[in-house]
Amino acid sequence: MSKIHRQARGCSCEGGTAPFSAVVRIDVRFVIDVQNITKRYGHHTAIDHVTFSVAKGEVLAFLGPNGAGKTTTMRILTCFMPATEGTARVAGFDCTEQPLDVKRQIGYLPETPPVYQELTVTEYLTFAGRLRGITGPKLSSALDQSIGRLELGSVRRRLIGNLSRGYRQRVGLAQALLHDPPVLILDEPTVGLDPKQIIEIRELIKSLAGSHSVILSTHILPEATAVCQRVVIINKGRIVAEDTPEQLSARLRQSEKVSITLKTIPADCGTKLRAIPGILNVLPGQAGGSFLIECELGRDLRDEIARVAVSNHWGLLELRTVSMTLEDVFLQLTRHEDHLSDPAEATVSMAAAERTDA
Repeated sequence: MSKIHRQARGCSCEGGTAPFSAVVRIDVRFVIDVQNITKRYGHHTAIDHVTFSVAKGEVLAFLGPNGAGKTTTMRILTCFMPATEGTARVAGFDCTEQPLDVKRQIGYLPETPPVYQELTVTEYLTFAGRLRGITGPKLSSALDQSIGRLELGSVRRRLIGNLSRGYRQRVGLAQALLHDPPVLILDEPTVGLDPKQIIEIRELIKSLAGSHSVILSTHILPEATAVCQRVVIINKGRIVAEDTPEQLSARLRQSEKVSITLKTIPADCGTKLRAIPGILNVLPGQAGGSFLIECELGRDLRDEIARVAVSNHWGLLELRTVSMTLEDVFLQLTRHEDHLSDPAEATVSMAAAERTDA
């Protein structure tokens, strides 16, 4: 019997086992399984038939503009509110019917860390651990491990109210990790951190992959690219894309693009480049002496472009492909989804706004 299947029959809490009246049969591939959840407030639909899943050990980015439905989805998954329709399961437990069991499986960090500023770091984490049913030597070990992971040792005896925002964010993440949950839901975990701390938190999140399933909600799109294996983009309450960043880019791209920088620019430069079979267009670049060359999809014409530049003595300084960033994908999907009746069409019919890799 699988681990998840066993968890559906009983859950350890404060040294005991809470029995359940029925065995929940679930797809053991997914630790989080969301099927057609809808949330309505009167006549307003906040999320509309949202479906996605997270595999064991996967780090998933949950992206969307303000008001898209990210927070509503997170609140349903953390059992803060029920869905109007549909089902959401975490580690086999139903978020509506078994909320306490779901909460035992989750470590949650909201955008504003839930810390008590009148307590020291150690006092707060001790309190959070006891709420989770951790006591005695297990609590001491969990405290040391969590404080060590987040590098809070130097401030563990200081009042949280006297800490910087970055340190308070780290304390909030420490409480989410304290009970070593199989699922982590992180809402903007690097807000308020300095660049060094951001790198450290990103490395920590990447290190959790494999042992934890993580949903990362963020507005910092390079962060999603840095730490996440898969992306879900939501807009106006509907999922408009779900795939790896690389696959999303490939599906939106309508042409190959090459950036070229020349030392000298003769008058016939554009004409000679356009004469190369497979080149669709030649556009001036952002920097002096540079051009953006659009080529037929699936064709690599860099050898031909370089040959023409060298044979004409243009002084070839740089030649590189131009890739589509996650930010470009995000903007294309969220800007154009309003004009498409079927969100799936967005992945095959939109022109890609692409930019050169830094």
